[in-house]
Amino acid sequence: MPRSPEALSVLPPAASHALKQLGENLAIARVRRRETQRAWARRIGVSIPTLIRLEHGDPGVGIGIVATALWMLGRAQALPELADPSKDRGALEREVRSAVQRRSVRARGSHSSKHSAASSESV
Repeated sequence: MPRSPEALSVLPPAASHALKQLGENLAIARVRRRETQRAWARRIGVSIPTLIRLEHGDPGVGIGIVATALWMLGRAQALPELADPSKDRGALEREVRSAVQRRSVRARGSHSSKHSAASSESV
């Protein structure tokens, strides 16, 4: 049996919960379409145990399988939006902090150079 990647053992609780919810949503979509696990698995191109793992939110299921399941639901276009740079709040906050720091450094430098110029004019 292959060893599972360490990343799966340290999965953040929020990520684990999100995967479980995604799996549940996929299972509900399958049931609403009145598809059996056997038929759905065949259409995705996986075994029934893999489909069950997908529907339980197992983090070891490959992203290609998840993408195929979403495609079957007409939702594959949602994948790129998940990591859309324009919605990356962490990067935006970092850029703002950096801009504030650069501004404060310039402001201090500008203030001291004005102060030096003023004192040399008074001499």
